[in-house]
Amino acid sequence: MQSQDREVLLVRFGEIHLKGLNRPFFMNKLVGRIKEAARPLGGDVWLADGHMYVAGASDMDECLRRVSRVFGIHSISRAWETAKDFETMSDRALAMCAGRGGSFKVKARRSDKRFPVDSQEINRELGGRILDANPGLRVDVAHPEWTLSVEVRDKIYLYMDSVPGLGGLPRGVSGRACLLLSGGIDSPVAGFQIARRGVSLCAVYFDGFPYTSERAREKVISLARILSESCGTIRLYCAPFAPLQQALRDSCPEPYTTILMRRFMMRAAEAIANNEGASALITGESLGQVASQTMEALAATDAVAGMPVFRPLIGLDKIDIIRMAEAIGTYETSSLPYDDCCSVFTPRHPVTRPKLAAVEAAEAKLDVAELTRQVAEGAEVIAVHYSQPT
Repeated sequence: MQSQDREVLLVRFGEIHLKGLNRPFFMNKLVGRIKEAARPLGGDVWLADGHMYVAGASDMDECLRRVSRVFGIHSISRAWETAKDFETMSDRALAMCAGRGGSFKVKARRSDKRFPVDSQEINRELGGRILDANPGLRVDVAHPEWTLSVEVRDKIYLYMDSVPGLGGLPRGVSGRACLLLSGGIDSPVAGFQIARRGVSLCAVYFDGFPYTSERAREKVISLARILSESCGTIRLYCAPFAPLQQALRDSCPEPYTTILMRRFMMRAAEAIANNEGASALITGESLGQVASQTMEALAATDAVAGMPVFRPLIGLDKIDIIRMAEAIGTYETSSLPYDDCCSVFTPRHPVTRPKLAAVEAAEAKLDVAELTRQVAEGAEVIAVHYSQPT
């Protein structure tokens, strides 16, 4: 079915191995996600012997990069596939090792026990041939500088390096959640972490225009686009928030405006989540980071939520979050100096340990249902797709 002696990507999955009788569902979903990544480059994807393979892409470097961004993958090797013939395998191995220096070893695994040469014989014979062809090499089985791996399966696969994957579970196996996406560092990382557990994302951005700039909105769209490479298309709701903030400023005690703003964000995000078929909210809050993220403030915020609120960063240090943002590629964009709505009408002395009764009394003058409706129903919806940077 597949041609012989060609370059392929050997894709390994990790956590899916633990899924028991549900494993075929997860594997089929992962194959589908890999196909999405490889399809624009013409890559063919198939599953055999507990591994997934990609071949035929017009640009294997770019295909490897794209596939490595798929959730659910443990590692990927760029390999050569040959026929199950020792001489054919040996020719390919010699070509791969030509011109290399330093110390090496051959590491063979014979999954197909019908192959007449066992793993130890492959190691010895192939290693000897490589040494004969490259006198400058030396064998070091304990601490080699590089390793030629040989896997004998339905075909023979030879490779030298592996690229780590993102791990987790393939997108779409764990339901759908709505990310409260600001232009800051934390929320994109939070969304990525939950998406890595197999969750599909939609997102809501609370737009403070005209008190915030159009560039602030474009910044959030850019963050959603970066996330979409691994998270798939993200439906981003850009919700008008300035009128609500003005109402809070005009009618509520100043120290409570930030916590009240967060409560309205939760209400509006939940309305949007229900419209999207999402069953949880995601925020980038970290305990104690700002006034609205104390334990008491978070409790007052959660009091208005009728669905779970996921906070994957709750116990992380800011430096840890920054490192994660750098790793997933959002930090540079998040650091652009365009303020979001949270910087508008910031109280001089925000309450940090609010009592729920006092918070509810502070918003008693407001038409909560109508203001929430205006924010949620006034949102513009943008389908954000990943596009390769130029």
